[in-house]
This record gives sequence, structure tokens and C-alpha cells, in this order.
Amino acid sequence: MPFQRMRDDISWILQNDPAAKSALEVVLCYSGLHALWFYRLDHWLWTHGIRLIARFLSQFARWMTGIEIHPGAQIGARLFIDHGMGVVVGETTIIGDEVTIYQGVTLGGTGKEQGKRHPTIGNGVVIGAGARVLGNIEIGHNSRIGAGSVVLRSIPDDSTVVGVPGHIIFRNGKRVVITDPKQITDPLSEALSVVATQVKELQKRVHQLEGTVAEVADQDSEKSLQAIIEIDYQI
Repeated sequence: MPFQRMRDDISWILQNDPAAKSALEVVLCYSGLHALWFYRLDHWLWTHGIRLIARFLSQFARWMTGIEIHPGAQIGARLFIDHGMGVVVGETTIIGDEVTIYQGVTLGGTGKEQGKRHPTIGNGVVIGAGARVLGNIEIGHNSRIGAGSVVLRSIPDDSTVVGVPGHIIFRNGKRVVITDPKQITDPLSEALSVVATQVKELQKRVHQLEGTVAEVADQDSEKSLQAIIEIDYQI
């Protein structure tokens, strides 16, 4: 294991965890770091065909750290597993760079599928405590998965997901109103949708009373409403 990468791991934890007081504390006390270093050794053995020993060592690492990372997973640079107890990373999982994972997270499959059956996590993703990301899906770069969420569908870049099943509530910094019937009902989205419809109808009435064309009113109302509440509709 390159010493430069080990120093990089330690430095990244010091940058992102205010509880970390020194490099020595990180090396001695951070189980997420220990699990990551075990994984890198196991992954090297796995890719060189020494798979039984790799699996045995991954189980030993699980016993030592409470974190189970399959040696077949692919993990990028500067993964931060905070606290880490109960984290499970499946065999065909792909994790990008600078990802943060909290305790109790499962990156798993949904059954007995063959081939790629675990999620692909983009760069800069944060996955909250107890979240479940399941199946061969993709989580876009810089997205956030809320604690306790269950994500079963691919998520675009720069999104925030909460709920069971997980649904997008923010995308690119804007509140998302859910219009997809496959998504779980969100009370705030529902309320905003009702308000938007009522405002649109009222603006139509005003334009009709003033003698303007209803079609023009339709276009104006949509533009003004979008300018007021700046909502990105998820379709």
C-alpha cells in the first residue's frame, strides 16, 4: 500500500472530521480508516487471484472494525467512513472519490442477480446513517442520501434524497415537486403543487376579466410562478 495514499487518507479525515485532533489519533482510533486499509490489501489479493485469503481477511477486518467491505468492490481515493459500525459494501459496488459514509449504511443487492448487482456511487457523495442503497443503480456526483433512506432507483447529480422509498427533494439547490406517480407522496410537494395550480387559475381569471387572451395568460402565469417559487419539477 503506497505510503502517499495512506497519508492522503489521514489528511482527508483531519480535514473533514472536527472530532479528529491529530494524525496519531486518526491512525489509532478510526475504525473506518482501518477497514479501508484492510480492504486495499484484500482487494490486491482478490485481483491477483488469491480470493480465499482475501475473503478470510475481509471477515477478520469485519470482526476487528464492524465494517464489512467485500474485496471485489472498487473504491476510489479519500473514502471517509465515519464511525462505521454496521457498514456493508457489496462485491460489485463501485465508489468514487471523496465519498463520506456514516454508520449502518448498506450498499447491497436486491436478490440473486448475476453480474453487476450493487450500486455505483459518484464522486463527493454523502450517505447518511442507516441508509440502504440497493441494486445496480447509480448515485450521481455530489448527491446526498438522507439518514434511514432506502434508495432503489438511480439518482442524478447534485440531488438530495430522503424517505422510504427514497425520493428527491432537492436538485441543483432547488426544491423538487414530485409529479411521478411512482414516487412516494411528499406533503410539502403536494401543498406546493396545489398552491401553484390555484395561482395559475386565479391569474387566468384576472386576465380573462381584463379581456386578454387565455393562452397568453397561461404563458405569463407559468413564467411568473416559476420566478416566484423557483421549483424544479421532477418528471
